[in-house]
Order: sequence, then C-alpha cells, then structure tokens
Amino acid sequence: MRSISRGGLVLLVLATLGLAACDNTPNDTATTPTTPTPTVTETFSGTIGTNGAATHAFVVSTGGTVTATLTTITPEDSVSGLSLGTWNGVICQVVLANDNAVLGNVVTGTVSSLGTLCVRISDTGKLTGATDYTVTVVHP
Repeated sequence: MRSISRGGLVLLVLATLGLAACDNTPNDTATTPTTPTPTVTETFSGTIGTNGAATHAFVVSTGGTVTATLTTITPEDSVSGLSLGTWNGVICQVVLANDNAVLGNVVTGTVSSLGTLCVRISDTGKLTGATDYTVTVVHP
C-alpha cells in the first residue's frame, strides 16, 4: 500500500474542495426588471354645504394603486366623508369610504384594469356650513 505524502494530501483536499465549489447549473433566479406604471395626478376642488356632496370622475388607464388625499378643507377642522368608487356615467358607486375624513386623510385602493372611477366628498352630518375642499387623486 502506497502512502500519500502530507503535501499530496493537502493538494487532494484543496482539489476536492475546489470541485465541490463549482456549479455549472444556470442561474434560474435571475429576474427581469419591471417598469413601474406611470401615474397621473389630478386635483379636484369645490365647495359643499351641509348635507351636500360633490363627485368627480376620472379615468384610469391600467391596473394599479389609486389614492385620494383630502389636500385642503376650510375650515381646517372640518370633518367630511371621503370616498373612492366606480363611475357609471350617472352615479358614484362607493367602494371605499372614510366617513370621518379630516385634512390630510388618504383613501387608498387598487384597480385591476382600465376604467372610470370617482372620488366623492360629502357631509356626513358634521359640517356646519359651506366648506371649501381640494382632493388630490393619484392613479395609473
């Protein structure tokens, strides 16, 4: 029986480790970068009175996130309803609502495809007079 020299053993161990570290399989985890959906920002303003409401329709071009922000309201301590929904040409079918919206509140939803949506601001019994507002909507 032949013995392996100490130097030969070190070389054998290093060669074995080197082979174990090699991997010839393709990298299947590579991802293709996605392009973010461009967004549109629309601003709607007006005045609502006690028991009043205002609806604004807008068109989304593809699926994605929709946000409506109560950007301004006067007087600033006013509480109103802020809603997102679908627009059929006549009414706003509310899907998401915050009935206690104050300045800076956001309603966020997801739309799956092209369509016409609406944002609605309304008195939920808390306004005491004419109230000016601005709502900013960001959508695909």
